[in-house]
Amino acid sequence: MTHVVSIQGLSKSFGRIQALSNVSFDVPSHSIFGLLGPNGAGKTTLFSIIADFLKADAGRVEVLGIDTRNIWKLCGRLSILPQDARFQRNVPILEQLVFFQLLAGRTKQQAQEEVLQSLELVGLQSFAKRRVGSLSHGMVKRLEIAQAFLGSPEVILLDEPTAGLDPASARQIRDLVKQLQQSATIIVSSHNLDEIQELCDHVAILNLGSLVLSGSVDEITLADREYILFLSRPLQDTELQQLSSIDGVRSIQMPSHAGANHGKGSAEYLVRLNLSAEQVNQDGVLAAILRGVLDMGVTPRKLTEGRSLESQFLEVTGGQSSHP
Repeated sequence: MTHVVSIQGLSKSFGRIQALSNVSFDVPSHSIFGLLGPNGAGKTTLFSIIADFLKADAGRVEVLGIDTRNIWKLCGRLSILPQDARFQRNVPILEQLVFFQLLAGRTKQQAQEEVLQSLELVGLQSFAKRRVGSLSHGMVKRLEIAQAFLGSPEVILLDEPTAGLDPASARQIRDLVKQLQQSATIIVSSHNLDEIQELCDHVAILNLGSLVLSGSVDEITLADREYILFLSRPLQDTELQQLSSIDGVRSIQMPSHAGANHGKGSAEYLVRLNLSAEQVNQDGVLAAILRGVLDMGVTPRKLTEGRSLESQFLEVTGGQSSHP
């Protein structure tokens, strides 16, 4: 697998604060790569070093085989959407973005063509002559995305691209990112773990400046799956053993603390399942378990999936939430 971004032994401190500590991982070509971590984990610092906004204390970053300390060699090939991107409120959109492209060495005609193409991509072409100050928050976010998409960058860094957007606008941005995967490698930093799990095919998780987990989303979330099955009565040991013999069941247990849930309605008893992901997907092991439970005369009340990118995140970060 070809890697277009390589992070090697990266460390950065600000006085006594160790923002990054010996971080290393690779980003596969044409992947949508999620960068995760609680607040203060080092995500923005890492983005800033990749873009050469900050200098690392140790280690190196290569993008498309080029050391980013020679960032000028990546002009037009690497693009970034900072979390706090800002535009001049009283200057027309077209004028601002064309100026950015002139700075990148484009002719005025090339710059205008690229800007209009990028604005069309995010649905803002008809607003090209409007001033930024007249746009809604969601439209400004789309403008920020358009700026990051200008030209034909091969690597795009997006820091919180859907933060503050309504669900419909966030969906549009995710769809745009997926479209760009055909022509670019995209690294996305986000606190929205469900969004990252849907959007990304690879992730790296930082915690307190260190890399704690990295790999494909499938490797991380599908090595096995955990489910909670709520039943109308507790299972006996022999019944648990019987269900454990079903092909694809790694383990099944009724935790000692899992007494009845005496909320509204009938009591419920939980059983914890650990299943082979491959057979969950292919052989219907869940259906076999439910049939087995019914054959025992037990009514299944509810089934919830417990293993997710969020559960892995909470596990490797010591239970710290990714939310502010």
